[in-house]
Amino acid sequence: MNLTLFDLDNTLLPIDSDHAFGEFMITLGWADADAFRQRNGEFYAQYQAEALDVVAYVAFATSPWRERSPAEQAQASRRFMAEVVQPHIKPAALALVQRHQQAGDATALVTATNAFVTAPIAQAFGLRDLLATELARDATGAVTGAIEGVPCFREGKITRVEQWLWARGLQRSSFERITVYSDSSNDLPLLEWATHPVATNPGAALVRAARERGWPILNLFE
Repeated sequence: MNLTLFDLDNTLLPIDSDHAFGEFMITLGWADADAFRQRNGEFYAQYQAEALDVVAYVAFATSPWRERSPAEQAQASRRFMAEVVQPHIKPAALALVQRHQQAGDATALVTATNAFVTAPIAQAFGLRDLLATELARDATGAVTGAIEGVPCFREGKITRVEQWLWARGLQRSSFERITVYSDSSNDLPLLEWATHPVATNPGAALVRAARERGWPILNLFE
């Protein structure tokens, strides 16, 4: 049995869905453009420097929408998918996922971006299993801005994958081959956990790491 895990942002998608959703909040008028862009940019710089405060970021990223009604949230999600995400779902990325599924691999999308943003994207790629940063909810079901459980970020991705496997009676040794596709050096822990890491549309830091380790480099959107 083989296992294949896909990162999302700048891996299967040529955009960062978390950052793009923030921009969409501005488009809807739910966030002040100047203030939100400045803070969002600061967090994105942290991410690129492998120093993101994920707890603070999730509180910030959910702030424009979490007090909106469920109907408003659902409509925003649908519009974001139609207007922003769908135009960026490329045939090469869909074909990559389908190739592993047709080969009989167990597959999952493993992303630091929160599940509210990414659940519809996973569905669009035909990936039934989504491991994303889960959002805490209060007694009424409203998102609080906190994180539920382990953030699906850096070493936390390994924890979340192992929890997912254990729930299915599986573990790392259950698989002959474990392939991980990612663009980011933030995913070095998960890439090193894999038996077959693939640096996919990699940033400069991951290019260096991949070359040092002899990992294949895949430029999916060229």
